[in-house]
Amino acid sequence: MSLRNSSTSNPIFNDYFWGDGRDSSKKMTVWGVFVKSFFGILVIAAITTYIWKLSTEGWDTGWFTLGGMLSSIVISIIISLRTQWAGFLVPLYIIAKGFFLGGFSAYAHKNFPELPYQAIGVTIVTFFVMLLLYQTRIIVVTKKVRSVIITATISIMVVYLVSWILSFFGIRTFIWGTSWLAIGFNIIAALVASFALLLDFDYIERYKNRAPKQKEWLATWGLLATLIWLYVEALRLLQKFAIKFR
Repeated sequence: MSLRNSSTSNPIFNDYFWGDGRDSSKKMTVWGVFVKSFFGILVIAAITTYIWKLSTEGWDTGWFTLGGMLSSIVISIIISLRTQWAGFLVPLYIIAKGFFLGGFSAYAHKNFPELPYQAIGVTIVTFFVMLLLYQTRIIVVTKKVRSVIITATISIMVVYLVSWILSFFGIRTFIWGTSWLAIGFNIIAALVASFALLLDFDYIERYKNRAPKQKEWLATWGLLATLIWLYVEALRLLQKFAIKFR
């Protein structure tokens, strides 16, 4: 099967991922993706911790959240169009996400100190559970499964985008509240984010030792995007439960 003709699993990934640079002698490896992802997580954790510190000192961390979110979106778009710049842009994406998660988590940490740690725990456990399900083939990533998860992911992102745009006009949609409908939406989003990890595992395994070495940055980009999404959904869900039942 041609790499150029293959479709992608993670919406962060795209046809560029597998379509160029096939003449490289060094190939993408699972270890390479793991190392880059691990150090990316360390950088995000360090930035988040620093912003938490600023928050305890009275800084307004909301700007970090907004700035990090917008920067990561812009960087992601550029990476999609210029994948040969991934080695330079993905580290910038990691830094931007660090600021986003730092501001986002600082708010939760200020009001519910234990929730960010619980969300981290949920994310880690979910990652290894999905990895186990994938490795044991309890869940097999078929074309149908891939299509369902991608469709669900795009639908959720559209809802978030529309809700975010409406918020500028003073319209607050149901997803920002603590109703059971809002909680149900968060649960679905978290489940979809969890299953998106299966697609990341599937494509990393499928193209390991085949795609060029530089594509490890793109694989790292996709995997971190899913993990961050899962963490955000877990934290938002825990916040809603904490508010609803306190």
